[in-house]
Amino acid sequence: MAQSAWLKRALFAAFALVAIAAVVAGCGGGGSTTGGGTEGGGEEGNEGGGGGGLKIALLLPENETPRYETNDKPAFYKAVEEMCPGCEISYFNAGGDVEKQASQGEAALTQGAEVMVVDPMDSKAAAAIVEKAHAQEVPTVSYDRLIENSEVAGYVSFDNERVGEQQAESLIERLKEDGNPKGPIIMINGDPADPNAALFKKGAHNAFEKAGVEIAKEYDTPGWTAENAQREAQQAITAIGKNGFAGIYAANDDTAGGAIAAMKGAGINPEEVPVTGQDATVAGLQRILVGQQYMTIFKPIVPEAEIAAEMAISLGETGEVETKEETQMINNGKTDVPSVLLTSTPVTKENIKETVIAENFVSPEELCEGAFAAACKEQGISG
Repeated sequence: MAQSAWLKRALFAAFALVAIAAVVAGCGGGGSTTGGGTEGGGEEGNEGGGGGGLKIALLLPENETPRYETNDKPAFYKAVEEMCPGCEISYFNAGGDVEKQASQGEAALTQGAEVMVVDPMDSKAAAAIVEKAHAQEVPTVSYDRLIENSEVAGYVSFDNERVGEQQAESLIERLKEDGNPKGPIIMINGDPADPNAALFKKGAHNAFEKAGVEIAKEYDTPGWTAENAQREAQQAITAIGKNGFAGIYAANDDTAGGAIAAMKGAGINPEEVPVTGQDATVAGLQRILVGQQYMTIFKPIVPEAEIAAEMAISLGETGEVETKEETQMINNGKTDVPSVLLTSTPVTKENIKETVIAENFVSPEELCEGAFAAACKEQGISG
């Protein structure tokens, strides 16, 4: 079924050659030619390459988390441009709205998408997007989150259970250093609709259980929002008291920011209570530099976007998933999906320079602005 996109393109090309030959024969070569323009485009317009190429739709889930507009989108565009200059990209961002993403999926198909790359807002609900595309013989690459119970053609992400383990292991080490090897801690997990959040939580629980760390309070955070995380942390602090916990497991940098705000509001110095994070956002890294957040997880998004582009282009051109990375099969509840899982890296104050700065994930200029210049200088980072 996945081969139909490239097959249709091959048949169209063959038909076009026959038609051109007929025109040349009938007109004695004295006719004129006309160029075709590009069509379609997402709600933010068609920003891809020239006309006549493979049509790829990129659907991202939200813009609350900075990475999607700042990292994922430009990295994917750059990769496609380098691998397939003639390809066209239609871009959509659901803004955190599950129903809007479903509508965007339909719009992408209406506009002639030949391959879809979808990071689902809801991994279960997005199955309808995949199945509609599959019915029209349009393959879908699941990006960063695995879409469940549907005919997904390819998947690229990180070893998300390992990410949770890395977060927990870092916190466990800090708790030991602080003389609180058993905690207790507060857990601020991610969005229950996000399958990655469940994997982060599973990995973290495995590590905490192995180390005998007590979990005093635990919450799942709808939408991954800092506001919800702050409210959850406030509830926990009210229930167990200012001295009732020794650290906070926060699933990403946004939830970490919310938890830290709750501690500040309760009169707790965040420099004395380690908080985890994820995504290596500028705000999260700046909090790490000044000691208000203990760590984050760096996930190299450029390779992830490049592999998604490779998968999309190969599916459109050959009907098969082809990538320079080794694939493994992961079952999404309906089918075994060719998948690539990349490696993540824990980041603390001591290795910011050797990780996110060295990888050009964040520039010294944006990290070290204003009040953070002195903290950068202490770590040998010049902005």
